[in-house]
Amino acid sequence: MIESTISKIPLFAELPPSEIRNLVETLQFREVPVGEVIIHEGGRDDRFYILLEGQAEVFKTMASRLNNDNSLPADEPILLSGDERFLGVIEQGSMIGEMSLFSRDGRHTASVRALSPLSLLEMTRGDFDALLHRQPDMTYGLVRLLSRRLERSENVTIVDLQEKNRQLTRAFRELKAAQAQLVETEKLEHELELAREIQLRILPEEIPSLEGFDFGAMIVPARAVGGDFYDFIPLDDQRMGIVVGDVSDKSIPAAMYMSLSYGLIRAEAQRLTSPAETLHNVNRLLLEVSTSSMFVTVLYGILNRVTREFRFARAGHEYPIILDSHGRPLELARTSGLLMGLFDDLSLEEESIFFPPGGSALIYSDGITEAMNIQGDQYGASRALAFLSQNMGSFSSSNPAGDICKRLLSDLRTFVGPALQNDDITIVAIQG
Repeated sequence: MIESTISKIPLFAELPPSEIRNLVETLQFREVPVGEVIIHEGGRDDRFYILLEGQAEVFKTMASRLNNDNSLPADEPILLSGDERFLGVIEQGSMIGEMSLFSRDGRHTASVRALSPLSLLEMTRGDFDALLHRQPDMTYGLVRLLSRRLERSENVTIVDLQEKNRQLTRAFRELKAAQAQLVETEKLEHELELAREIQLRILPEEIPSLEGFDFGAMIVPARAVGGDFYDFIPLDDQRMGIVVGDVSDKSIPAAMYMSLSYGLIRAEAQRLTSPAETLHNVNRLLLEVSTSSMFVTVLYGILNRVTREFRFARAGHEYPIILDSHGRPLELARTSGLLMGLFDDLSLEEESIFFPPGGSALIYSDGITEAMNIQGDQYGASRALAFLSQNMGSFSSSNPAGDICKRLLSDLRTFVGPALQNDDITIVAIQG
């Protein structure tokens, strides 16, 4: 059986039977258990093996321990480190490690490990040289063997290069796409910044004054641009229009709808004396000029400094919080009011309330009441009321309404903690 296996190896196929029998009788027989490495990458020796039975795998890695002359230790186990790269499987009837005999320094270029128990014949360089002297015609077979090996290696290299070229081409296309996406992202960020600047310019640059009252306002978009807005509209020397609005959705579409709503409210408020009538007209105009499915909630009120009357109408917006000088909330009628921009028949009711001297008021968007912490608890109107009531009299004397806005936002952020802001936040405060 051993002679039959050797005679099928291409290098030995043309040897006479007597020479093959001589190899069987003179070569050393060796058995190797599963998992043993019989050839070490980077190692150097003067022998190769004929695989009689079993399977072995070829892999590449790097030897971690070499002698000073770069040879492998002869009397210690070899430690291999790094990721292994599988190269192939050696089957019965193959040679193992023979190529090291034809390299100048005899060093192995890969490692070989037993996948199953192996039966080997070991041939030294001396055995091989003696065989060549006895059988010189074997040199032609050796040249053919090396030529076929070189051809296979070249083919593998070509295939490998073709695959790497495909990978590089794909990576280049992906890089170009990523670069184009990056450019688009930068353009979008620039446009968003411009939109933010435009939106901020739309809002009042300065808080106006009204004798006997102090005003404060603050807006914090959830994104670069948002849908919330506020406005102070001087109507005459006695009356101030106060607006807080909240457009559905976020980002640029909401900002555009917000700009439209803002402009229409300011224009209609200048010529009408009724908050409800003003919002009715704005709703009609929104339905005429806008085809989007967005809507806006608005609270618009008129504050009279002489009578101290605050008359307002709500279109689906949050109720204001109004407190007397002792921090007690004033009862509101809880009037109804539909969202603006959706319905032709906008049912609105006005409410009028006397603003007490020393009192305070909060008008805000639902970014305050619906803000949640990581436990899912909402800040709610009750916390805003408690904050205002408990801090009455402690706000800055120079700008108490502005101080209310800053400290309420700080209280809200303390409550929310690390949770993300999901909605625009708008606060308008009035101090009487």
